[in-house]
This record gives sequence, C-alpha cells and structure tokens, in this order.
Amino acid sequence: MATNNSEPIYLPLENVESEHCALIVEKGLAQVKGIESHKVELNNRRAAITVDDNEVVSEAVRAVKDLGYGVTTVKGSFPVLGMTCASCAGSAESIVKHQPGVVNASVNFATGNLTVEYLPNMTDAPTLQKAVQSVGYDLLVEDESTQQETLETIHAEKFKQLKRKTTWAILLSIPVVIIGMFFMEMPYADPIMWLFSTPVVLWLGKDFFINAWKQAKHRSANMDTLVALSTGIAYLFSVFNMLFADFWHQRGLHAHVYFEAAAVIIAFILLGKLLEERAKGNTSSAIKKLMGLQPKTVVVVQADGTEKQVAIDEVNAGDVILVKPGEKIAVDGMVVSGNSYVDESMLSGEPVPVLKKANEKVFAGTINQKGSFQFEAVKVGRETMLAQIIRMVQDAQGSKAPVQKLVDRIAGIFVPVVIAIAILTFVLWLILGGDSGLVQGLLAAVTVLVIACPCALGLATPTAIMVGVGKGAERGILIKDAESLELAKKVNAIVLDKTGTITEGRPQVTGIRWLNGDDAAKSILLSLEKQSEHPLAEAVVKHLEGAPAITLSMFDSITGKGAKASHDNETYVVGNRKLLSEHDISIDNALQQQANEWGGQSKTVIWFANSSQALAVIAISDQIKETSVQAIKEMQDMGIELYMLTGDNEATAKAIAQQTGIGHYKAEVLPQHKADFVKELQRQGKVVAMVGDGINDSTALATADVSIAMGKGSDIAMDVAKMTIISSDLTKIPQAIRLSKQTVATIKQNLFWAFIYNLIGIPIAAGILYPINGFLLNPMIAGAAMALSSVSVVSNSLRLKWKK
Repeated sequence: MATNNSEPIYLPLENVESEHCALIVEKGLAQVKGIESHKVELNNRRAAITVDDNEVVSEAVRAVKDLGYGVTTVKGSFPVLGMTCASCAGSAESIVKHQPGVVNASVNFATGNLTVEYLPNMTDAPTLQKAVQSVGYDLLVEDESTQQETLETIHAEKFKQLKRKTTWAILLSIPVVIIGMFFMEMPYADPIMWLFSTPVVLWLGKDFFINAWKQAKHRSANMDTLVALSTGIAYLFSVFNMLFADFWHQRGLHAHVYFEAAAVIIAFILLGKLLEERAKGNTSSAIKKLMGLQPKTVVVVQADGTEKQVAIDEVNAGDVILVKPGEKIAVDGMVVSGNSYVDESMLSGEPVPVLKKANEKVFAGTINQKGSFQFEAVKVGRETMLAQIIRMVQDAQGSKAPVQKLVDRIAGIFVPVVIAIAILTFVLWLILGGDSGLVQGLLAAVTVLVIACPCALGLATPTAIMVGVGKGAERGILIKDAESLELAKKVNAIVLDKTGTITEGRPQVTGIRWLNGDDAAKSILLSLEKQSEHPLAEAVVKHLEGAPAITLSMFDSITGKGAKASHDNETYVVGNRKLLSEHDISIDNALQQQANEWGGQSKTVIWFANSSQALAVIAISDQIKETSVQAIKEMQDMGIELYMLTGDNEATAKAIAQQTGIGHYKAEVLPQHKADFVKELQRQGKVVAMVGDGINDSTALATADVSIAMGKGSDIAMDVAKMTIISSDLTKIPQAIRLSKQTVATIKQNLFWAFIYNLIGIPIAAGILYPINGFLLNPMIAGAAMALSSVSVVSNSLRLKWKK
C-alpha cells in the first residue's frame, strides 16, 4: 500500500462494531480510486485515509455508506456574501471543496448559499469561513433563526446601496452620452465628460476593480474582471487621448475619447444587477411565504391556569398553548381540550379545513378557524414539520441539477477564454486594421469584454430550479433535490403501494344490515366493540358514534375470532363466521346473502349475534381515496405504466385494481420484494418512480429512480423519499411530473438563450461584420445587451410561476 506524506483524513465510522465489519470497510475503501492509503481503526471507530485529491473524500464516504455503514458528517447551509457573478460562486465552491474534511460542497449563485457536508472532527464552520474569506468573499455563520433575519437585513441594505449607485450612475452618465453623441465639437467637451465619468468609473464602479484585484491575486477571473478590464481600458485610453492629443495628431489621426462608453457600461451593468436582484428576490418568495407562517408569540396556559404571552423561541415541548379563532398555530402538538376546524392548506395544498378535536395532531403554520382550543406542544423550533419543510425547500433550491455540473465547468473556463478572445481581437485589428487598427482594436477588445456574460449561464439552471421547487412547495409537493425534479419528467413506470397510498389506510364500515331492519341492539354492539382492542372494532365504534353506550358484564376477547359479553342475562358475540359456527348460532338467509355479496367485493365481513341468532352483518373495507381513480387515469393518459403492490390477499388486490383501473398488480408482496420488483422494472430499461407511505416501503423508495412519499405516512418513508406529497393526494403526482417537464423546458430555454447570446454577441463585438458591411458594435450597446441577458434569463424562470 503506497503511503503519502499528505495529512491523513479521519472518517468517523458508525455501526462498525467488529473486526469483520472493519474488514468489509477496508475492502470497500480499497476499491475507491484516488485513495493512496487507508486503515480502519476499530477502537477509535474511524478510518484513516490519505488521498491525492480532496474530492475523493466524498467517494470514500459514499463507498462506506453503500456498504451499509455510516459516516458521521454535518450538513450546513451558509449564505455567501460578496459574490457578484456565477464565476464567484465557482471560486468560493472550489476553495471550500479543497478544505480537509469537506465531503461535498456546492455554491448556488441564485440563492447565494453554500451547501456543505463536512467531517466534524476535521473542520468546522469558522474554518470554512476563513477559507472563503481568503478568496475575497465571506460566510454568514450564525444559528438558523438569526441567520435568516441577518441575511434579510444584509440583502435589504445591499439592494438599497445598489439602487443608490445605479441612480447616480445613470444621472451622471446622461450628460456624458449627450455630449459624446451630439456636442463633441463644443469647447471643453472632453474635460466635461471626464469630470462626469470619473465618479461613475472610480467611485460607483470601484467594487468591480476591487473584486477583480482579489480574483487576480488568486489567479482566477470572473465577471468583475471583464467589467474592470473593459471600463478601465476605455477610461485610461480616453484620459491619455485627452491629455496627449498631439501624439495622435502628429500621426495624422484624430484623438477620440470614450468616456461615455466607460460610464454607460458601468451604469448599464449596475442597472442589470439591480433588476437581477429584484427578480431573484421573487424566485425565493416561496421560502418567505413559508417563513411568514409562524407567529412570533404564543399564549401559554400555565399550571395554575393563568395565561402568559411568550416569544416563540421560549416555547418548550410539554407547554400547553391556547389558540384563539383566526390565530396561526405556532408549533406542532396534540389537542388537549376544545375543538375547531383548522386550515392546513399552506402545508398540504388542500383547501378544505380539517376538524381537530382531543388527541388529534396540529401543525405549525396552519390557521385556526372559528373555535378555540388548547394543545400540548410536542415538537418545537427546528423540529416542527414547517421548519423541516422550510429546510427541505432551502436544500432543494440550493442543490444542483445534473445539467448544472456541465454549465459550471463551462462557466469556470468562460472568463479566461473571453479575455483570450479580446486579446486576439486586439492583435488581429492591429495587424489587419490599417491606420486606425490600434484604436479600433482597443474598442473591439473592450466591446468583447463587455458583451460576454457568464452570469446568464450561471443563472440559467438555479433560477429555474428555485422557482420550480418553490412552486411545488406552494402546492404541497415537497421536492428534496434538483436531481429528482429534473428526472421526474422521464418517469415511464410508477409503482404504487396500496394501503395509505391508493386507499385511505384505515378501515371503515361501508355497510351494516340488521335482521329484519331492527337495530334495537345497536348500543350493545357499540359497547362490545368499545372494549375490544381489534383494529376493525375501531371502525365499528366510529360508525356507531352517537348511540348510547351501556354497561356489559363478563367481557371476553377471543383471539383471532372476536369478542363476547353479557347483558341482561343474554350473551352477545361479535366476530367472524367461525365464532358463530362454534356457538351454533343460526343465520338468516337474507343476512347470509348480504354477507356473500360483500365477500365477493373483497370486503371484510363481521357478524353480531345473541346466543341463538345473528342480529347483524357488517362490511368493513379500506376505502379508495376520492382522488385516486382520477389520478390513476391522469397518469395513464400521460403514457405511464402503473403497477400496484400490496401485502393484501389476491381477492382484495384484484378488487382495488379493477375499481381504480390499474392493469398490473401483485398481491401478498413482502416488503423486501417491493425493492426487487423496482429493480426488475429498471432492468427492463424503465425510469421508475415508487410511491409509498410506510416503513415497509422505505427500501423500495431508496431503490427507485424517483421516490415519492405520502406525507401522512411514516417519518422514515419521508426521510428516504426525494419527494413528499404532504396531503397524500395522488393527483399531486401528475402535477409533480408536469412541474418537472416545465422546469426542465425552462432550463433548456435559459441555456439556449445564454449560449446563443454569447455565441452571436462575442464575434459581432470582435468586429466580424466590419469587412462585410462596416458594422462595429458600440461598447455602450454591448453593455446594455449584457445587462439584459441576465435579466431575461431570470424573467424567463419567473414565467414558470404562472404556468398551470
């Protein structure tokens, strides 16, 4: 095993309990290219590796996780301050990626956030902050609750400052343009233009020069480099021509000045940035809406019954909170007393308010309607469902779609290539341009530098992803990462779990028939089922709610068959057919026929009888959700093959498949076989989405290309899945697929326009049309075009918001 002098990186291991486990991890690490030496230290619960490139660390972590073990990592999201373009994001990302202990890092220019995963034993947030500061940017490292407020203040201040600068730049540039275009021959024209353009270039545009210098120190370049070079050259060239006009006159040439170009370019680029900032503010409106859902204070009911208003941050789990009509619910909890309807549309997208009574869950951000109630806080702060949703949406908006990785590589080499083209343009003009070659060459080089726009490229994907994810969140579709949003449009096979996904997931009484229509014994049936612990008994109790309960004696639960009890010296039983046979109870023909009919519809049939005859037959089934049939038809119309998997028996599965119109189904499927079925479809070349709600679906969800969890299901399913339908309504799935198609189409349009713009703009700026028709692009027009390209890309992304 080759060793290396580089510092070892320690991966903290989880679940590596024995030498055997350690050996498996050793072998797994040996397979990873780029690891030069590796050793698993079982006693220290860590693996020591040396790597030839820090980016191999993420491969090593993935290899350990793929083997079924864990690596302790910390994930964080920090705002990056001081970025001005897509290349800045590249520089900041690159420096963080190369820090020891960083597993993954990505900087999203559109959100201005660094999403990072690191090994807590190797690095921490302040260390990463220092690294980012070394390349001229900064990280906002604070806890989440204050981070957002500080960030809002910083952004608001930055926007105000940008607005001020832009206004001044435009006001000072107007006289320069007027003189430059119409009054060049007036006395002192050049010094007046110099007077007006100097504050624009050296004061209002100073950030471009400062940032370009910071980049140069680290041998990198970004959009600021292009702006600083172009305006700096135009300005210095003009000052030289004004002060040393004789230099040109002796050579028989006129000494032109280009102050208006330098001033107007900065004014236009500042205006472009202002419009871009405003538009980018709109793209993140989904997060702002979600954050606005949580109230700042709550009324806590204290032990002695008095009420006290406290700040949301001071609420602890176990506190009893009073909610009055029209108020927002502050944290997740369980209703203790009172009842009311609660509008949960902001979380689930469902418009109909939900009745909440004792022992029912309520969620932060939802709005109480007319009644008032008290509830006990269960999850507070970062743990509430709303906080998790906000985090998920932020992470998803900050994640990168696969197409973005290619764009990042292009943006990374874009600026150096543009500078090279500008130099080549200048040299060619110098050689081929004759007498005016030097002046025209300088102007053409400046125009090339001005018109090239890495920002349009850098913004193309992330702005569309932000709007797409935000729009999904507003509709109750939580998308965890950009990759699944991009992939969803390709899905051509969807595997649906039955219980809780297609059906409600809770048994309900769908019919009850009494002997000769006489329901006099209703109260006895209710009281008997109330004492039973069988899940089906709950459905009967719910159905008979409102009937008076009576006292029974000698209650006895008969495992696997039902229950019996006595009342007024008469014995009553409730249970299956077998129980009635054992007690020699007679069954009326009409009841038997009804039972056979319900059995044919694959409903569960239970009987209620006294000691001699059956008194009633009850049908119980798991109801199909109202929207499932419509959703299944919609998905089939989209050309998607649907498969239903269930652990239920063949008869039930067949009945549900027939009622919903699903062609392919499998009954009595064990949890581990669900994942095998997904793999089988993938082997056939299908892009598979798995939709489930239970712990038993989690393996299949992890295996599928796109995994979708039902929000009313288990936390584990929601953890594993890349998308969550909060309301558990299947019609949201076709919506998610349409959203994916619209987002990907928007990304493609954005990239097309960004590329086309640069491909056409740069050659025209270089003067390619000059030999044909004598056309040379004015640097001022180039500045306006560059500013517009970014604005048009962001505006195109915003169009997504209004699409159906």
